[in-house]
Amino acid sequence: MRIIGIDPGSRITGYGIVEKKGNRLLHIDNGAISTRSGDNLALRLKTIHDALARIIGEYSPEAMAVEQIFVARNALSALKLGHARGAALLVGVNHHLPVFEYTALQVKNAVVGYGKAGKGQVQQMVKSLLSLPEVAQEDASDALAVAICHAHSHGLAERLQAAAQRGRR
Repeated sequence: MRIIGIDPGSRITGYGIVEKKGNRLLHIDNGAISTRSGDNLALRLKTIHDALARIIGEYSPEAMAVEQIFVARNALSALKLGHARGAALLVGVNHHLPVFEYTALQVKNAVVGYGKAGKGQVQQMVKSLLSLPEVAQEDASDALAVAICHAHSHGLAERLQAAAQRGRR
């Protein structure tokens, strides 16, 4: 199963693509989509949307995993982060991908085994789990961690998502 993980941000959105083959995780690609801070929010969201659409078209993932919003100290920052998440979710749905969301606690537990792990610990474990030659850029590393989280828990996540959809009918 090929998974694209997304670490959304209005200035920088990280992405990471992994493939799960049996018990092995393979690194496919990762990177960061940077927007220009001088652009208005709508243009920044379009940049994120278009770049993710291109990446999904190029790598054909089978699922998208997105980090959920954390509680921000600044309401405006949280709102912008929500917009970036919305752009990413829209791209996934438009490409007919099942979209899964994970909290930072879930991601850290899946990658490090400790929900209060620091960013450095997560980055080192991502490097180790994917046999990367070096630690990935911070936003890309976070996105890879989200993809790894889904790879480790996708069976359960898919069953829960299906049950929730049956409950809405």
